[in-house]
Amino acid sequence: MAAKPFASSADLGEKEQTLEVLADGVYALTAQGDPNIGAIEGEDFLVCFEALATPTAAREWLARLREHTDKPVRYLVLSHYHAVRVLGASAFGADVIVAHEKTRELIAERGEADWASEFGRMPRLAKDPDSVPGLTWPTLTFSDRASIELGGDRGRLELRYLGRGHTEGDIVAWLPRQRILFAGDLVEAEAALYTGDAFHHDWAAGTLDGVAALRAEALVGGRGPVTRGREAVDAAVAQTRDFLRTMIAEVGAVHARGGSLKDAFAAAHAALVDGYGHWPIFEHCLPFDVARLWDELSGIERPVVWTAERDREVWDRLQG
Repeated sequence: MAAKPFASSADLGEKEQTLEVLADGVYALTAQGDPNIGAIEGEDFLVCFEALATPTAAREWLARLREHTDKPVRYLVLSHYHAVRVLGASAFGADVIVAHEKTRELIAERGEADWASEFGRMPRLAKDPDSVPGLTWPTLTFSDRASIELGGDRGRLELRYLGRGHTEGDIVAWLPRQRILFAGDLVEAEAALYTGDAFHHDWAAGTLDGVAALRAEALVGGRGPVTRGREAVDAAVAQTRDFLRTMIAEVGAVHARGGSLKDAFAAAHAALVDGYGHWPIFEHCLPFDVARLWDELSGIERPVVWTAERDREVWDRLQG
């Protein structure tokens, strides 16, 4: 059997982007399983959520957004530190870049390595990589909650840390008046989970409990279509939780009996592929997911830094 192409290196076709107006002044851009991005209008300013991988990619999103509003970007909110979410930040000209305090620490610790890793895994997302001026640094951080008053009758935007999950520092953006949640990569709607920097047990339990407790009526996940209606939102959270719990059960069983990482990957793949194998980036993510979970089960509390070299080593071992 021929080896599978590395990660998403062979996924070079353009994805169709869809801009949706979720409520008055609330926007989401989805792209067939590529990273989602959003924006919320204040009375005389914009809050943007996520920044895409490069300034060139971000400017394309902003051009579409400008068909709806010409308000200046005051706040850019970053859900977590991964390169394909943050390195386009300079295009926004935001007055304030907001993230969790742990996200700032992670950028300092592993931002350079993650930049090389993610652009190698997903070259199509790194549109015009030379347009990236350097690492993106938040100018405002918080630990538990922060809020942005939108002005007029637009209510407020609440930024919340619900616990460790996809990374150590994921945050969500919640509009309680409109009951719309931008969940970042804590929830994926019909897209595979990347858990290579995750805390699987926390995420599958208390963190997703916190997401569900908001009782959102619309949810923009990290990838996949916008989820509308309470029943559909609950289903997206449940699917995310099931993916995590299945991995924990399968990899945990192999680990407990003294099997190998390769055995654990095979078990997780077999258990997940029928339900989730048709989702975007499933084959890409799973080797890195299993490797991180294996480390976690082995007592390695914090994720090992992914480098371009480590990526290839794990891929060749499990998917080669």
